[in-house]
Amino acid sequence: MVSLISSPMIRPVFGLALLPLMLCASPATAQTVRAPAAPAAPAAPAVVLQAPYEPQLLRLAEIMGALHYLIGLCQGAESSGWRREMQALLDAEATGGERRERLVQSFNRGYGGFEQAHRGCTPAARLATQRYVTEARKLVADIAGRYGN
Repeated sequence: MVSLISSPMIRPVFGLALLPLMLCASPATAQTVRAPAAPAAPAAPAVVLQAPYEPQLLRLAEIMGALHYLIGLCQGAESSGWRREMQALLDAEATGGERRERLVQSFNRGYGGFEQAHRGCTPAARLATQRYVTEARKLVADIAGRYGN
């Protein structure tokens, strides 16, 4: 964020506005000894740059979590390869740090949302599975088409 005061257009105006105050200051004020300045606070951490496809990737992770639960519910835990796919995504895109944490949270949100709503394989669970597989395919095609090599 750029400070208005440090802006090249505002700095001269700000300096001119302070000029009368500096000229009116008494000599005693100018001669006072100042205490040493407190150490500056550490700079705020740099803004983490996100990939332009970050929102789609987070949505994909959420869908993968939902599919991991739903396919496991309807076809058995051994049938779901979505957990392995998520691990491959993490290995490729986020080996650590805040980005990895966001992706894992999205996966867990997708899993947890369906875990709360579906206790058995119902027609609604099967329909959600079909829709999420379709959406995941679209997201992957979109990300690969726009940002792939």
